[in-house]
Amino acid sequence: MSDLLPVLTRIAAALERLAPPPPAPLSLLGADAFVWHAAKDHGPGVLAPVPHVAAVDLALLQGIDQARDILLANTRRFAAGLAANNAMLWGARGMGKSSLVKAVHACVNAERPGALALLEIARDDLFALPDLLAQLRATDRKCVVFCDDLSFERQDHDYKALKSVLDGGIEGRPPNVLFYATSNRRHLMARDMVENEQATAINPGEAVEEKVSLSDRFGLWIGFHHCDQATYFRMVEAYADHFGLAAPAEELRAEAAAWSVTRGARSGRVAWQFIQDYSARLGVGIK
Repeated sequence: MSDLLPVLTRIAAALERLAPPPPAPLSLLGADAFVWHAAKDHGPGVLAPVPHVAAVDLALLQGIDQARDILLANTRRFAAGLAANNAMLWGARGMGKSSLVKAVHACVNAERPGALALLEIARDDLFALPDLLAQLRATDRKCVVFCDDLSFERQDHDYKALKSVLDGGIEGRPPNVLFYATSNRRHLMARDMVENEQATAINPGEAVEEKVSLSDRFGLWIGFHHCDQATYFRMVEAYADHFGLAAPAEELRAEAAAWSVTRGARSGRVAWQFIQDYSARLGVGIK
């Protein structure tokens, strides 16, 4: 055995040189927001800091007062070290779901500087979510992991991995992490997916439970609905006041109504697009 020891030592040293270095621990310093870039070969991902978050001031989000209060209270509790729930923001498009998440994060960090890091993960990178959470478990900073426009299609099994990560795995969700997601679908899956499973399964009830159980992992369901014309006008007027656009109220409303007709919808997004166009026609720069 003594003759083999030098040989084994050289082999071990050679293997160490060939092995890739261990990934550097995640650093959440230097920024309040990051984007998670997963490695497609399932290797270690990268957190890219975001110097400036494209967030709207919380006071400008009109017509979603109840949703604002619920998400803000939940996030404040989390930042204070108290119990908080994962949140699903679902419903009508353009009504401020993702804007609310970013605005609440900015508001809480204004109250408690640096308290929360906002980490955005793309829908297609959800396969790497377990790796991200494992690394976040080793950090001290509280993090809100945010997935915008979350939904699943046929032959898509990432939802099963997400179910285990959110609530049900052995390790459970790290205590310093919350998961916020937005979706146009209440149960994250197309209705025909659920109906097809129900029609072809031996036990239709069990098939439906399997498909919709992912949404149960979110302690908060916050619904967003289409707004009426009065709420749409409030959105437009709030933006106009914020940017100092000098325009008669009747003219502003008439222009905003005509704009919404061309878009075939009324929403916060349509109001913002109108304000961008209207301010440019007035020769006023906004950003």
